[in-house]
Formats: sequence, structure tokens, C-alpha cells
Amino acid sequence: MPQMHSTAPNISASGHDLSPLSASERASRIAQLSAEEQRVILYQGTEPPFCGGLLDNKASGVYHCRLCDLPLFRSAAKFESGTGWPSFTQPFDPEHIRTVRDISHGMIRDEIRCARCDGHLGHVFDDGPPPTGQRYCLNSVSLTFVAGE
Repeated sequence: MPQMHSTAPNISASGHDLSPLSASERASRIAQLSAEEQRVILYQGTEPPFCGGLLDNKASGVYHCRLCDLPLFRSAAKFESGTGWPSFTQPFDPEHIRTVRDISHGMIRDEIRCARCDGHLGHVFDDGPPPTGQRYCLNSVSLTFVAGE
């Protein structure tokens, strides 16, 4: 008898579907991105410091992936790092992000990507404040903000 493969969605501990977007859905969503959003999200670009639209956002809510809408960071975890990019101490759900070693620009860093769509978000560093000591440094163009969530 042939082996059956499960088609059940991959659900995170917080109850969100982590299954990859279909090729057609991904193409449709990419077509809605600006050239700058595509450069950062799809090609590991970085927006200039102190220019991002979400840097000074102090509203309560959740920051989602700009490409696939997966919740990534809560406003309660946001802090002022002085670096010029929105910074967070911890993700919404650790399963919602993944890290990739980045050796570009003569540095060794941990790039963070959306676990669902593989969109580039920024980098994580071990110089953040308590309670985690982490600084998730994000590009505003990689995110959308949902107030009150």
C-alpha cells in the first residue's frame, strides 16, 4: 500500500498556520510589494537607519510579516535601542521566526527570517535588555502593524 503524506497544516504553539504560501499566493503578494519592500524582504536588503515608518510607533498591537501576515513581534517587547531600527526583546512565538547565519559585509551575524514565507526581517544580536538579552533588529518595510491585537 502506498504511503500517505499528511496534508495537515503546520500549526505553531500560538495557533498560527506556518504552512508555506502556495506559489501563486506568494507571487500575488510579491506583486503588491513596493520595489524597496522587495529589495529588503526578498533580497536581504536593509533600510537606512532612522528612516523606517515603524521606528517611533508606540501604539499597542502586533507587528506582522509584510509578505505573509504572520504575527512576529508584540509591541510590549519593543524597546528603544538607539540603533535606528525597530528593536524587540523577543518574538511573538519563537516558531514564527528562523535564523540563518549571515557572513556578508565582513561580519558574522544571525539573520532573522519569517518561518512561513522566508522573508528577510533583520538580524538578532545578544546585546539587548532583560529579560532575554536579545535585540531583534527589524526593517520597518518587512513589517505591518496591527493595532490593538
